[in-house]
Amino acid sequence: MLSKKTKYGLKALAYLASQQDNSPVQIAEIAKQENISQKFLESILLTLRKTGFLGSKKGKGGGYYLIKKPSEILMTDVMRILEGPIAMVPCVSLNFYEKCSDCPDENACSVNKLMLQVRDANLEVYRNNTLADILL
Repeated sequence: MLSKKTKYGLKALAYLASQQDNSPVQIAEIAKQENISQKFLESILLTLRKTGFLGSKKGKGGGYYLIKKPSEILMTDVMRILEGPIAMVPCVSLNFYEKCSDCPDENACSVNKLMLQVRDANLEVYRNNTLADILL
């Protein structure tokens, strides 16, 4: 299930991408328009700023803005930053691999085989979509 952090992060990114001139938008405006707790949104936007998706400007006329074009922001990158590993179990993760403690042989594991297919299907969707693709 998608976490609220990721859902709200995607909504905030889409809101920022929909701005005509890419001017800074205050957190309060995004929170109000997208019906998100302002305090929770602050944490999400800070994460997105620290990881290179957003810039920020302080003072009057300040707020957050996109650093990259929406067409350059891949959903795989956003999902990994906000949600963490794309794979549902660590033994099939590309970036966060860990051997399962209860599995003696991954090659003979039916769960592993199924989760590889789920991971690959999710990656296919995320890799083929950018922020521009999810805008209304």
